[in-house]
Amino acid sequence: MTTQPHAPRKPGYPPEFVADVLADALDDGARCYAIAGLQGTGKSTLSAQLTALAKAQGRQVVALSIDDFYLGHDARQELGRHVHPLCATRGAPGTHDVALACDVLDALRDGRAVALPRFDKIADDRLPRAQWPVVDRADLVILEGWFLEVPPQPPQELVEPINALERDEDAAGTWRRWANEALARDYPPLWSRLERLLFLRGPGFDIVPHWRWQQEQTLQAEHPDRNAMTQAQVERFVQFFERVSRQAMRTLPDIADRTIRLDSERKPLAPD
Repeated sequence: MTTQPHAPRKPGYPPEFVADVLADALDDGARCYAIAGLQGTGKSTLSAQLTALAKAQGRQVVALSIDDFYLGHDARQELGRHVHPLCATRGAPGTHDVALACDVLDALRDGRAVALPRFDKIADDRLPRAQWPVVDRADLVILEGWFLEVPPQPPQELVEPINALERDEDAAGTWRRWANEALARDYPPLWSRLERLLFLRGPGFDIVPHWRWQQEQTLQAEHPDRNAMTQAQVERFVQFFERVSRQAMRTLPDIADRTIRLDSERKPLAPD
């Protein structure tokens, strides 16, 4: 049996870049700062660095991920039975509890105590509510996610499958139409709560399987007694994200308040 190698510890973004992003968030006066970027761009790493730097400055920052708001395993299984089997897999638009995300952001904005949902990716389910951390205030909320503020595609663009997953498991287009409709219908109330958006723009989608595999190796290294995804599973998994990811690459540079290009090693590049 082949074992998964432990991933090297990622150093994170350069301190001067982190300081610049934090200044961008705080100087604009935004209470909710959003970070978008495809899988593996280092959104969670940057969020953690921003939180640590803000804490050193005496500020209270709450970092959240769109992944924290996945529907639980049972709810997604129900979607898989009644809509399409692919709906049972977390990730695509339609597999999040958007109302919960809005409620949490509203409570933080209003200075009310709130429990922050947490999702166990290895177990593929939410942690019990008793394990959610509770916070009572935030000077700044950071929400990171791979498809924040991405607009839906025109229906005619959904006809042709974009990868093997869509071709072999969604030949009629039911799943991708469902996800696109959810993106148009359910997410705008959440997007309206994001006051400023930073887009971390990687080289393209082709690097995502490699970056996502690095993430899975890191997750496995952190939990050596549990089984994360294999590389083959990761390569299939990222196909769930490909359509909306490519839409993000096309549209977010014109939507985001600020776009930072990254090279293949996730190093920020100088502006064009």
